[in-house]
Formats: sequence, structure tokens, C-alpha cells
Amino acid sequence: MLFNSFEFLIFFPAVTLLYFALPHRFRWALLLAASCLFYMAFIPQYILILFLTIAVDYTAGLYIEKSEGHRRKMFLAVSLVCTAAILFVFKYFNFFNSNFARIAEFFHWNYPIQGLSIILPIGLSFHTFQSMSYVIEVYRGRQRAEKNFGIFALYVMFYPQLVAGPIERPQNLLHQFYEEHRFDYRRVTDGLKLMAWGLFKKVVIADRLAVFVNHVYADPASFPGISLLLATVFFAFQIYCDFSGYSDIAIGSAQVMGFRLMDNFNRPYFSKSVAEFWKRWHISLSSWFRDYLYIPLGGSRVSVPRWYLNLFLTFLISGLWHGANWTYVFWGALNGAYLVSEIVTAGPRRRFVQAVGLDRLPRLHKIVQVSITFSLICFSWIFFRAENLREAFYIVGHIFSGVGPFVKNFTLYLLNVNFKLGLTVDSAVRDQLLMGQTMPEFRRALLAIGFMEIVHLIQRHKNIRHFLSQKPFLARWTVYYLLVISILLWGLFKDEKFIYFQF
Repeated sequence: MLFNSFEFLIFFPAVTLLYFALPHRFRWALLLAASCLFYMAFIPQYILILFLTIAVDYTAGLYIEKSEGHRRKMFLAVSLVCTAAILFVFKYFNFFNSNFARIAEFFHWNYPIQGLSIILPIGLSFHTFQSMSYVIEVYRGRQRAEKNFGIFALYVMFYPQLVAGPIERPQNLLHQFYEEHRFDYRRVTDGLKLMAWGLFKKVVIADRLAVFVNHVYADPASFPGISLLLATVFFAFQIYCDFSGYSDIAIGSAQVMGFRLMDNFNRPYFSKSVAEFWKRWHISLSSWFRDYLYIPLGGSRVSVPRWYLNLFLTFLISGLWHGANWTYVFWGALNGAYLVSEIVTAGPRRRFVQAVGLDRLPRLHKIVQVSITFSLICFSWIFFRAENLREAFYIVGHIFSGVGPFVKNFTLYLLNVNFKLGLTVDSAVRDQLLMGQTMPEFRRALLAIGFMEIVHLIQRHKNIRHFLSQKPFLARWTVYYLLVISILLWGLFKDEKFIYFQF
């Protein structure tokens, strides 16, 4: 069931009203049943896979808590191997199998293993990681094993964040299912506002930008450099609005019922470095890899070469987590290389800033840092979005081709539009700019992005929901109505799946 679907428009208020109408002791059962229904709306039989993971990790948690020494490690290992095996079979088996088959073909070996005709269960990587975090935390002694199987199942399956996060930790979420959440008008309305904002980002910005991006990336060889460049920048905003929009709806819908989920995004495109970007982007996943992979590898408390290797390996595996495709592996490796490069060049960059006097102009320095970071992230998104490495490298090699002539013609075009000078302008400039779409659509896309960034600038200094709640009735409800009207008038309601559902 998609958050941007008519079914969810019925599902969410029905479940929420029942939740507050029922006595507290029955509410967890309602949420578990609702979560099962929510998940089964995609492929019903795949809920059996989810329950297999839940049963394995629930049992492992109980045995880990009451065991000592090597038996604890054994139960931890069994749990992690079983959970990882399910993830491997459904997500990675065909990827590795096809690569082994190509190697065998190259060396003229006989390779009889066939691929599996299976569909990846939606959100498998998310609820797998959430379940694994529970077992690891029980092993580390930071979380008591959950005795109630239904409550543990709800922890893994809680429908707001079931298929695309945030990836919660047991210390934050499990105890909340035992707490009684009463109806609170301020909390409920704050949650609804966040849901509306998330829906705006999804249907007004992300899905609108997807039309441009999909058209170009479906056949990049048919487009000039400026179209490739604009489509890549548009994808940067598309994937942010798509994923952060989902997180906003998830956090908001949970907040309506009284649950507190962790923040997953913090205006990442205002980051001054790639390291800062990864502290602001998909925070629940970044912190998961930090706590359960990077730190156990030794983190930064090792020799410098090993530290660099730990960073690189963490991002390499993060890339593979995102998808069974060499494009994701390269994307992860590229971000790992970015982070290592930032550390290695920290001294020279600091001396360069002092030499040119940027340290005396902090605002300009920040603009430069943010611009460079955004450009690096956009470059990496090429590999994330491209269908394969061949197309990704084609885009990289052609993304700046013809940009100079385009700038000249676009300048003439603006002069013509604004001053009616009657200059001769290459008619292709509009086609390159619009990427096969119409000018009104292009303007709506730019206006929506601009509006979102204005909101982000305001959020640097204040919580905009609380800020609006302090305004007079007429002022705040005018804003709310405008947001709803813009969703209804500008939103693209095509039941477009969220990008991160595939992971």
C-alpha cells in the first residue's frame, strides 16, 4: 500500500480512529493486524518470509539473553546468518550468479546454475536491518529480550516505517508499544502537518521531476549535455523529496498515534562536506552502518591506512545494500573515496582557504563549500540512477558537452523573452532545457523546488510547524489551505512507488 494512494487515504484514518477508540491493551494487536494488511497489499504471500525472519530473531533474542559465553555468540551467529541468508537469496543471489556465469563463459567453463524467478519482497533490506539491530543490541546487553512475540512482530512490522524506514532501534521503539498514548490535539495536528508536507514533496516535486529524469535517463545518448546535466540535478531533488517525503509521512503518521520515530533527514543539501552530508542524509541507515559495521571494524581507532579502509569498506557495502547492481557498488565506492579524500586533503584545503582569504569571508566560504559538496553528490547520483555502468560513464563523458553554446543561446533566449529584441536564437535551446516536456511543467518544477528550499532556510532557525502554530488563526490556516490546494492542483497522483521501496 502506497502512502500516495487512495487506499491509504482510507486505511490511515480508519486505523487511527480504531486505535484511539480501543482500550490500551488491545491497541498493539490492532496495529499488528493493520501492519499485516498494509504489507500484504503488495504481495500477500511474502508476509510468510517476514514472519520467518521475525520468528528466528525473536527466538534468538530469548536464547541469547539466557545464555553465556560461546553459546551467546552461537545464537547471535545463527540469527545473523539466517536473516542475511534470506536477504541474499531474494536480493543478491541472481546478481552474483549472473556474474559468476559471465566469468565461466569468459573462460569457457560449464556453469549449470540457473537464476531464480523471484520478486524482491518490498522493503526487505529495511526490516531485515531493523530485526538485526534488535538481536545485536540484546547480545550487547543494551536491550532486554522481548517476551511478547506479538509486540516483537509489531516492532519489525510497524506499518508507518515498515517498507522504507526510518530503521529504528529497539531502545527507541519497543517500549513505546507498552505506553498508553492518549489523543492530544497539538500532537495529532503536528503529525498531520508533517504528513501533508511529506506528501507535497512526493507528489508535487518528486513525481513531477521524475517525468523529466526518466525521459532523459531512459535513453541518455539521445540528449545533449545540458539535458543530462539538468536531469542529474533534478534527480538529486527527486530522490531527496521522494525519500524524505516518505520519511515525513511515516514519522507524521506515527506521531498522530503518539509514537516517536527518529528523524531521517536534516536538510542534507546544505552540507559543507560529504562527511556532513552523510550525517544528514538517511540518518537511520548511516548510523546503522556506523554502529554495526564501521565501529566493529575498528572505526578511526586504528592505524591511518586501516581507518581509510574501514571508511571505504563501509560505503562500499552500503552501496551494495542499496541494490544488486554494479552501479550501486560504484556509487558506494565513490562516496567512500570522497570521504577518504576529504580527510587526506584537509590540511592543504585549509591552507588554500587561508591563502585566498576565504576564512575572512565566512558566508562566501560556506556557499563555496555547499556548492562543491552538492556538485560532488550530484555526480555520484549519476551512478545511482543510471541503468548500468556503461550508461553512467556515457553521461559522465557527455554531461558538459555543448554547455557553452547552450549558455550563449539561452542568454539570447532570455533577452528575446524579456526585451523583444528580435535576436536570432537556436530553437533547440528550448528542447534542451525542457527535456521533452512543456514549459509550464518546467516552471512548476522550479517553483516547487524553490518553495521547498525557502522552507528549508526558515527551518535553519526555527521549527516551522511550531512557528506556524504561534501565528494568528487566519494566517496559519491560509498556509495550510495553500499547501493542500497545491497538492490537489499540482500533485501527480499515479500511485508512483517510492524509490527506496526497491531496497
